[in-house]
Amino acid sequence: MVSMEEIMKKAMMAALIFLSTTATLFAGGNSEKAAGTASQSTEQSKILRIMNLDVLDSLDTQIATSGTAFEVIANTTDGLMQMKADGSVEKALCASEEVSADGLVRTYKIREDANWSNGDPVTAADFVYGWHRAVDPAIASEYSWMLSDIGQVKNAAAIIEGKMPVEDLGVKALDAKTLQVTLAAPVSFFDELMYFPTYYPVNQKFCESKGDTYATSADTLLSNGAFVMTDYEPAATTFKMVKNQSYYDADRIKIDGINYQVLLDSQQALMSYQNDDLDMIILSGDQIDQVKDDPDYLTYGAGYLWYLQPNIQDNPVLANLNFRKALTFALNRDSIVENVTKDGSVPCYAMCPSELSFNEEGEDFTSDPKTFEDDCAFDLAKATMYYNKAKAELGMDTFDIEMIVDDLSIQQNVAAVIKSQLEKALPGLTLELRVEPKKQRVQDGYDGNFDVTLTRWGPDYADPTTYLGMFVTGNSNNWGEWSNADYDKLIYDCMAGDLINKPAERWQALKEAEAIGMADAVIMPLYQQSNAVMVNPKVKGLAFHPVALNRVYKDVYFE
Repeated sequence: MVSMEEIMKKAMMAALIFLSTTATLFAGGNSEKAAGTASQSTEQSKILRIMNLDVLDSLDTQIATSGTAFEVIANTTDGLMQMKADGSVEKALCASEEVSADGLVRTYKIREDANWSNGDPVTAADFVYGWHRAVDPAIASEYSWMLSDIGQVKNAAAIIEGKMPVEDLGVKALDAKTLQVTLAAPVSFFDELMYFPTYYPVNQKFCESKGDTYATSADTLLSNGAFVMTDYEPAATTFKMVKNQSYYDADRIKIDGINYQVLLDSQQALMSYQNDDLDMIILSGDQIDQVKDDPDYLTYGAGYLWYLQPNIQDNPVLANLNFRKALTFALNRDSIVENVTKDGSVPCYAMCPSELSFNEEGEDFTSDPKTFEDDCAFDLAKATMYYNKAKAELGMDTFDIEMIVDDLSIQQNVAAVIKSQLEKALPGLTLELRVEPKKQRVQDGYDGNFDVTLTRWGPDYADPTTYLGMFVTGNSNNWGEWSNADYDKLIYDCMAGDLINKPAERWQALKEAEAIGMADAVIMPLYQQSNAVMVNPKVKGLAFHPVALNRVYKDVYFE
């Protein structure tokens, strides 16, 4: 029988297809562009210049929530493990690991040559402090559930609920370089979680000396990773980092640093790339038609699922199941990806995207896009039927619904098409768009300040629970506050209960849970995102991943 560890690694292998392709693409390139970027290949200038779509929500490892922030944090900080180019796991700050026979106790030795950028050694106590912060109710980390629901660290759930002190968390420093972790249930993919930033260490003395200013500027950040932040402030549209010369694996790092520039306007980004001001940009919409034949152009699976999340708890109209079903059957997902995103994204009709997780027989959890066609499809006749039922049940003929959407041009374009589709298919419905910076939109989601939100989720690890776990009653990402006792029990059994060591039964239970969520239209899935990018042909070694950390720069060099 194939081990669960091997299954998890296989789930990561979707990235290999892309990586093999991009390796070939990077080997070529437009000769004129290459000539124009010659300055980047000199010894005097090896700075990678990257476009970002978002300002950073935080650089505090236990506070950050965005994929952008996780990427930047991973540039400057290492955890116990890191991603290999094929998406599987390898040691980072971990020198060695022992796992007890029952899988409940893991003991890690920390590298002797691992240091913080202020000269302090990285210790087991740094991990203890970081993990304590992650579950501390006073910190209120949005990703605390990574330790409780996913990692199953002993006592994490009770601590998060304020029922136990943080000192009772199942993590301790046996000595300066020995970390012991005790779990409430065996988690076969626990090491894969260790490259997720919430599990990263924090230097307690430094953090506490900075107080409320910690991680808000280059001076209030420490690094133990490949790069050191030199220029950063909250909401900055540019920020910079340089190679960490004291990094334990400094010989691996071939570039001098990374400069980020936040650009919300995709046309401005393309002009910056063409003017040789950036080495990589993300394209959108009609731009792709302009450049798709350029050798610098490529696409890769970004791992994100975009969907509509309705506020079921606070909006009586959206609490009506027939109204939610009318919405999901009125959405033409093919039109969105073919005419708006145009970046290789594919329609999605399930709560879990494809190529995320595989069972022991190699079956993709979402192998058939029509699995839930009775609950989610583009079908105007069904949309009308459910809409009429909703109008009768609600005693209403007109509806004013507001949808919040990011201020990025691509998402505004997607939202405009959704508005057009829904209003045309469902006469009497008016969908107003409220455009907000992403940070505000996310905060409004957590606060329940919305009717519908156009949002996304990227997989933090390669298991269906990275999506399905969000909709358990009380989960902080369950913005619509949907609740179903049968669903909750199935997910609990799969994550911490009787099914944790029964892979075949667990697989089936997860499918049953997804079927419950789809039948109740807890979300309206839209599409699995691909990113269309332009990359300087002299840039080599850039690794893209669909899980956890989308871009990794440790092996980048200029040809």
